[in-house]
Amino acid sequence: MMSKAKKIVFSVAGILVLVVLLWLLQCLFVPKYMSKIPEGALIAEYYRDKGPHDVVFVGDCEVYENFSPITLWEEYGITSYIRGSAQQLIWQSYYLLEDTFRYETPEVVVFNVLAMKYGTPQSEAYNRLNIDGMRLSVSKVRCILASMTEGEDLISYIFPLLRYHSRWNELTIEDLKYMFFRERVGHSGYLMQKGVRPAVDVPLGIPLESYEFPEICWDYLDRMLELCNSHGTRLILIKAPSLYPYWYEEWDDQILTYAKKHGMKYYNLLDMCDEIGIDWSTDTYDMGLHLNVWGAEKLSVYFGKILSEEVGIPDRRGEPEVDKIWQEKVMAYYAEKNEVKK
Repeated sequence: MMSKAKKIVFSVAGILVLVVLLWLLQCLFVPKYMSKIPEGALIAEYYRDKGPHDVVFVGDCEVYENFSPITLWEEYGITSYIRGSAQQLIWQSYYLLEDTFRYETPEVVVFNVLAMKYGTPQSEAYNRLNIDGMRLSVSKVRCILASMTEGEDLISYIFPLLRYHSRWNELTIEDLKYMFFRERVGHSGYLMQKGVRPAVDVPLGIPLESYEFPEICWDYLDRMLELCNSHGTRLILIKAPSLYPYWYEEWDDQILTYAKKHGMKYYNLLDMCDEIGIDWSTDTYDMGLHLNVWGAEKLSVYFGKILSEEVGIPDRRGEPEVDKIWQEKVMAYYAEKNEVKK
């Protein structure tokens, strides 16, 4: 008869084999976000980046497609990272900030205020793009609970295999190639866009029944400000340049009032497009919704001057270790950008 000790050993070994098998299946089945929907890879890439960063951006596609950290570095020696994701809601920005402060304490956090228009979770698809890439933590769990739409459950976010096991008929060679390691798609959180589609016939905003932002958004903005203050970090509000979705003057007035009340800086960069030099016939890849790489570089030169001269973010060029890190980033950035020219 098998001894009790051997039974325990075989039981433990069986459990370990099962755990490893489930882990391998999860690595295979979860979406890789390489050639399709690359913005889904951005959140996870933060943990591989070499910091720290003096400036951290949070927000939706109006940050991760409109600002170039490489340009901020080249022009002003500013070290920055964009923790942006598709249709990132304000509570998701807040919990990403909580997560960020576990790893570093930036001098400045820049939040794009377009998310103030959304007071409820939008869809599971966007939730996944925002949350799946976060490392497991209390902040991630809270983010999941705040974001879930009807029919979703916490456990499928903690163990994604439960959600993606049915992808077996969608698997490709890419899923095998990137099971354990994924190539970078972003440049310090910036997703480079290389097309040119001029903005034409941009729709104007239609009158709204109410222009008041949802109360939950004000609550999370208060919490974001309190979180930054508790770490000695300054919070700056921006509205990035985009012609659509329409940004109403009534919305802008509310942000201005909030910023003045709390002694914060707010920059409506949409109103500064002419001064920035943005040409909506050449600097957008999707007809005015977002900027392409040439537009993002113009905006970053302009905003970098604000960060340097008005906010006082230091120039880190000349610091050997920092120079080394950012030289590698610059080379990767221009390798992709030069591919566009070819």
